[in-house]
Amino acid sequence: MDCLLAIDQGTHASRAVLFDLLGRRVAAQTVPLAAACPRPGWVEQDAEDIFATAVQAARSLLDEAGEGVRVAALGIANQRETLVVWERGSGRALHPAIVWQDRRGGDLCRELDGPARAVRLAERTGLRLDPYFTASKLAWLLREREDLRRAAQDGRLAAGTVDSWLLFRLTGGAAFATEPSNASRTLLYDLERRQFAPDLLDLFGIPVLCLPPVAASAHAFGHTRRDLLGQALPITGVLGDQQAALLGQGCVAEGDVKDTFGTGAFALAQTGQRPRASANGLLTTVAWDLGSGPSYALEGSAFMAGALLDWLCDLGVARSPAELDRMAQEAPADHGVLLIPAHQGLGAPWWEPGARGAILGLTRASDGKVLARAALEAVAQQAADLLDAMRADLGRPLGAVRIDGGLVRSAVLPQWIADLSGAVVERTLDPEATALGAALAAGVGAGVLAPTELGRRPARERFEPRVDERRRLGLREHWREAVRREGASGR
Repeated sequence: MDCLLAIDQGTHASRAVLFDLLGRRVAAQTVPLAAACPRPGWVEQDAEDIFATAVQAARSLLDEAGEGVRVAALGIANQRETLVVWERGSGRALHPAIVWQDRRGGDLCRELDGPARAVRLAERTGLRLDPYFTASKLAWLLREREDLRRAAQDGRLAAGTVDSWLLFRLTGGAAFATEPSNASRTLLYDLERRQFAPDLLDLFGIPVLCLPPVAASAHAFGHTRRDLLGQALPITGVLGDQQAALLGQGCVAEGDVKDTFGTGAFALAQTGQRPRASANGLLTTVAWDLGSGPSYALEGSAFMAGALLDWLCDLGVARSPAELDRMAQEAPADHGVLLIPAHQGLGAPWWEPGARGAILGLTRASDGKVLARAALEAVAQQAADLLDAMRADLGRPLGAVRIDGGLVRSAVLPQWIADLSGAVVERTLDPEATALGAALAAGVGAGVLAPTELGRRPARERFEPRVDERRRLGLREHWREAVRREGASGR
């Protein structure tokens, strides 16, 4: 059987998935990945563990599949904005990976902030001056570590997002590259000129020598080292995880929208061949370049979705997110509690990096079931924030919003998203949209799939809004007022 192999390297796990050439899942393996929070606002991972778990998942999957499977190509999807720095000569990581949730670049962003600069950065990069993006993480590290700054200046240091790290290590150093969906998340990439911009590098004090060249998303990047996966596999597709999910959900027509619920929640709307600016707090990003030029998207990101449920589990409210979901179903609908998940600041459309979380409306009757329901309702409210902004930017009603990710297995969340956003929601029956997108890009890069085959719509379960419009608007205004009042209190 000819198959496509995808490595989906996420924040909490590395996953490997085999698909046949029709996009049907054949088998999958998952290896957990730990993160550390050494200081408030800091989130780190062992870069060697990121690589090792990706290899372990892929190797285990191939060993299980056996000789009856021939892998035509390997695709990579990766957690975006996370920074890895390593030594070019040895490939050895020189610092823990600074994860996308990390906020240590906040002071530097405040130093550089100003209305004129913010407008210019948005025009050039489609992004905001926020520590979410890779540039401030790398700038912070080069300020803090003189040895790394010298190494970056003389070309001994390699710096990149997780896609570049995996490519370099999987190919034994033969491939040092990135592609536009990841490059466009760094705050260093000029969307019009389609390159890292020298003046933006100067602004953040980043030498161009340490950054990888930018290739197309569907491209012959190189072959894996034979000793890693038991065979030398061609790597022919790379996408940031959210753009991979957009492709895996078949969102190739202008106006198609998907929302992925993993560690965070990430909504993307396909906007076609030209970058489109947002007037409602969203970002402009490259969706992909499959060899015929870039396609673009509008994006909104909420930093806490699955991570919010993990936090409640860490507090001992429940043993697992699945248990929280069951508890939420048993809580009264009129519980009166609002949870604002600004644990790592607020993303789109609020963009308050200094915000802190809050729980409002607690009484002696508020128990673990109420907290579980309030958390899932907060995830749904954040999704509605992003979809409202997309509706305004696109200037028309949304079509069916395609949702995926581990959190959408919830018995209640998809319906609550439909109720609060007022949009029809479709849940894919196969949750592997991110891995599928990486596999499809690899199939195009290897020449075994045509771009015209990428718009297939997998089977879906449909959720129609059930609440009346007056109640929906009341719930939304109550949420927005609470976020405006409490969510920004940490500034």
